[in-house]
Amino acid sequence: MATDPVSEPMRLADMPLHDPFVVADDATRTYHLYTSNDPSVSGVQGVGTMVYRSRDLRDWARPVVVFLAAEQPNLWAGDGGWAPEVHAWDGRYYLFTTLHDEKSPLPVPSTGRWGTPFQLANHRRGTITAVSESLLGPFTSVDPARPTPPEHLMTLDGTLYVDPSGQPWMVYAHEWLQTVDGTMEAIRLAPDLTGTIGDPVFLFKASDAPWIGEEIPAGVPHQLPPYVTDGPQLYRTPDGALLMLWSTYEKNVVGADGSLTGGYVQTYAVSKSGEIKGPWRQQRPLVRNDSGHGMLFHTFEGRLMMILHRPFENARGKLYEMEIVGDELRVLRQRKDLDGGG
Repeated sequence: MATDPVSEPMRLADMPLHDPFVVADDATRTYHLYTSNDPSVSGVQGVGTMVYRSRDLRDWARPVVVFLAAEQPNLWAGDGGWAPEVHAWDGRYYLFTTLHDEKSPLPVPSTGRWGTPFQLANHRRGTITAVSESLLGPFTSVDPARPTPPEHLMTLDGTLYVDPSGQPWMVYAHEWLQTVDGTMEAIRLAPDLTGTIGDPVFLFKASDAPWIGEEIPAGVPHQLPPYVTDGPQLYRTPDGALLMLWSTYEKNVVGADGSLTGGYVQTYAVSKSGEIKGPWRQQRPLVRNDSGHGMLFHTFEGRLMMILHRPFENARGKLYEMEIVGDELRVLRQRKDLDGGG
C-alpha cells in the first residue's frame, strides 16, 4: 500500500537518485519523482523503477516500486532499469526505461581507426515501454520481446516527444559504444505507443558541441573519441523553438578497458525551426561539476524548474530555477533550500 506523501519525510540530500524525472500531478497536487529502484530505500529487491512523492519539493515520502523487470513474463532483458520516465497519454500512463542484456551481443559495425576498444561492450540495450492506469503502477511491458527502438541498435534513455500535429516520437541516444561518436535519433511511435513507424531519424552527434574538449590543458592532446550522448528531453519554448536537454562528457580520458572519466555536464541544443529534425544548434553547458541527465518541469505555482543528478556516482537530485529568454535557456539559481546544496 502506498504511503501518504506527507508522512515519513525524506530530503533530496539523503535520497539515492540517478536520472531523475518529475511528473507534477495537478489532480493530487503531488510531485512524482521517478528513478531506478534502489532496494536500500525501497525495501524491494530487483531491477525496476521506484517513485518518491512530495507536495512541496522539500519533504518526500519513502519510495514506492512501480515496475519490476522480474515480474514481466518473458521480458527480453532483466538488467539496467535506467532513466525511467512516465508520461500521460490517451488516458493512461506510459513508462519508458532502459534495459540491457550483456549475454546478447550485437554485431560489431565497422568504425575505422576508432574501432577498439569501444566495441567490447556491444550488446542488446534499449528503452522499453510499459503501461499503467496509475502513476503508482504497476506498469506492464507492452512488448516483452524487444525494446521500442530498433533492436539491432544499442540505445538508451528514450523520451517521449509529441510534435505539433499530434504525432508521438521516441527520442533516444544511440550509444557511443556502438557509434563511437554518440548520436541523438528519433523514431515515430504508433498512436498507442506500442510500436514504431518507419526508420530512425538522425538529429545530431555529440561531437557537434564545439566546446567539448576546449578546457583541456595546454600540452595535452585535443579530446579524441568517444563522444557520449545521454539523457534527451524535449521542451517547447513560448516562441515555438524546440529545446533538447542532453548530457555528455567533456575532457574525456579513456581507460584501457574502455571506461570514461571526465566531467559530466548538463547542456542543451536548440531547433529554431521548431521541428524535431532541426537543424539543431548546440548551446554552452548549463551546469558542470559532474552534473547531468536533467529535465524541465513546472511547479504548481508555474515556476520553470530543472532537476538533474550530481555527482555521477552516489548521485543526489539537484534543483534549479530556470528561465527562457527567446530560445535561450538560463539557470537563475540552485534551490539549495530544497536540495541541500552541494
